Amino acid sequence: MTPSGDGRAGGDDAIAVVGLACRLPGAPTPAAFWELLRAGGHAVREVPAERLGTTAPDDEQDTRPSRYGAFLDQEQIEGFDAAFFGISPREAALMDPQQRLALELGWEALEDAGLPPARLAGQRSGVFVGVIADDYAALSARLGADALGPHSMTGLHRSMIANRVSYVLGLRGPSMTVDTGQSSSLVSVHLACESLRTGESTVALAGGVNLNLLPETTDRVARFGALSPDGRCHTFDARANGYVRGEGGAVVVLKRLSRAVADGDTVHCLLLGSAVNNDGGGESLTAPLRAAQEDVLRLAHQRAGTDPADVQYVELHGTGTKVGDPVEAAALGAAVGTAREAGDPLMVGSVKTNMGHLEGAAGITGLLKVVLSLRHRLLPASLNYETPNPDIPLDELNLSVQRTTGPWPAADRPLLAGVSSFGMGGTNCHVVAAEWTGAHETAAPGSDTAPFGHAPVTCWPLSGRDRAGLRGQAARLAAFAAGHTDLSLPDVGWSLGTGRAALDHRAVVLAGERDAAVEALRAVAEGVPSAGVVSGVVSGEPGRVVFVFPGQGSQWVGMGAGL
Repeated sequence: MTPSGDGRAGGDDAIAVVGLACRLPGAPTPAAFWELLRAGGHAVREVPAERLGTTAPDDEQDTRPSRYGAFLDQEQIEGFDAAFFGISPREAALMDPQQRLALELGWEALEDAGLPPARLAGQRSGVFVGVIADDYAALSARLGADALGPHSMTGLHRSMIANRVSYVLGLRGPSMTVDTGQSSSLVSVHLACESLRTGESTVALAGGVNLNLLPETTDRVARFGALSPDGRCHTFDARANGYVRGEGGAVVVLKRLSRAVADGDTVHCLLLGSAVNNDGGGESLTAPLRAAQEDVLRLAHQRAGTDPADVQYVELHGTGTKVGDPVEAAALGAAVGTAREAGDPLMVGSVKTNMGHLEGAAGITGLLKVVLSLRHRLLPASLNYETPNPDIPLDELNLSVQRTTGPWPAADRPLLAGVSSFGMGGTNCHVVAAEWTGAHETAAPGSDTAPFGHAPVTCWPLSGRDRAGLRGQAARLAAFAAGHTDLSLPDVGWSLGTGRAALDHRAVVLAGERDAAVEALRAVAEGVPSAGVVSGVVSGEPGRVVFVFPGQGSQWVGMGAGL
């Protein structure tokens, strides 16, 4: 990894990823997403009946390309705790579920970063969300004017997907919904990084959401010829015949590296540089252009101050289409693959083989895969690859598909990766990411060793908007604690006390060892009394001043009356 003259690579211009959140098919959290990737799993299934379109006559339903997809469960879309975000049920019903999803992901990503939203209120914190779908607006239009209400305008306008997050969390930095086609969410990350570098934002949330609610939308993609008839994405394979649609979303929390280190944040990885351009021509409006893709790759490395020869893995746009794959491979080989020594190929893969194409949220899904791969120092397999595409000379381009889950090619060196995302209209984006090799600051809330041989008692504070929310928090923490035998109780208590919002319904678990903490948490989750739990509700009454006399020195009746 070669720093540039301005010291950008790993220097003060590097952007740290300090928080993660996702809601993906079969993977509601980053941890679950990583387990699916590591195991070589996928989330593609037959489209639920309520989302099945009309591409073919009834007697041909079983062979339609629109028959497959990677979908969230309906509860993940319909279930929304409106009161938690201070939104009325009537307003929530008129909101695009993508707004609701962005709110949830933003909150969860900040929690993962140890940043209670209240701490950011009023600050220059930016929100950048990639979105291209507006299925809910189309569904609403079908109901006619009688179904409109005072919240329809704000509920259906796509700009509000980012603006809603900024409003609810009180964030005063830039707030924008980005639509550059399928590259939207990675372009959002690029814009967030630039906003941080210029000082326009001090913290940024960046990502994308995509929900496929309207059957006709899938039919439109099918008629365009982009969908795989067999419901699989065969990236760089001879069988490449299109992609399968996916949905969900992800958000990352970003800071400048210098600030993240000063704040003692957990740094998941670094974003060293990125670039965006457009094909600006080509054979057709939607045909990819090799020269433009080469250019965006080279420009990203130039801005990152990195040598393309040092890259060990690139997460492809990788749609598995007959036209797109050969162009992407040729551009990547020219700009990065052949910069390496012959016989030492660049490893490549595509998360679309696991999750389908999340379209407006595709780029952030690929970036999340790379962040987790860097963090765990393991490369997941790219699925559905058996025979090289005859139009992709992998050896000549010095590329190789990552076919199995395994270590990085040069794990003894700092890990360096790239992420590509290309829009249908030619807006291309590439991000250069690297592992964080610096030391993590470790807060020291207490010691696991107590005097006189007694186990220390640790406090684990929990809170929720209501009693159900508090119980849910306790249940999730109990499951986490039960599955991690190496937990430091004081460290968990410190994180809960300093990195979580303090909501009205509260409980404090007191325990000296993990099993006791798990037992107490389960009691909170079940709503039963426990000797290791103190619970209550914050009073809505304003606090009153009291005077306490410690009992030392001269005292007399009425001595505080004058005060």
